[in-house]
Amino acid sequence: MAHISNLGSGIYSYLDIFTGTITTKSTAAECAAYFVGTVAGTADATHKRMPSVREFPSVGTPANIVNVPVFGQATSSQVQGQADAPSLEVTVNYVADDMTAFHTLIGQECVFRFMMAASPVTQDEGAATTLTPTNTEFYFVGKIEAILLNASLTDATTATVTLSTQTDFFGPATL
Repeated sequence: MAHISNLGSGIYSYLDIFTGTITTKSTAAECAAYFVGTVAGTADATHKRMPSVREFPSVGTPANIVNVPVFGQATSSQVQGQADAPSLEVTVNYVADDMTAFHTLIGQECVFRFMMAASPVTQDEGAATTLTPTNTEFYFVGKIEAILLNASLTDATTATVTLSTQTDFFGPATL
């Protein structure tokens, strides 16, 4: 499958989560294998999709540039320092019934997949070994650390889902 090759406002974004037993987690191919369904290519109980996502964070490992002053020079030198994992906060429209299963995952190690596709992808289609629409995917192993409810009187009730990363990001890949 090819990566998305153009920009447009019609990009569909998804956050899928594998909640089963994780044995290997060092390559994109190993992470992608967790998202293939076990029953005729459909999603099973270990595959979940974060419902009603409103905002995604930036995905990837940021470069950490440190300015080092040099004696006698007008400009500093730049060197790469320690690259810390980014803060991953996903904002969702909060519906208690839809989020119950995610509250039980707090603190559990999971494999996460951020998928951007050129057309809509159902959860079952996302669990197939191939995918018809062009797509780009990022994988990482992490945990749901917190789900904070943001009550609102004028807009939809939302929640901020905070994720932590336990591995590097793997991607972009395609399904």
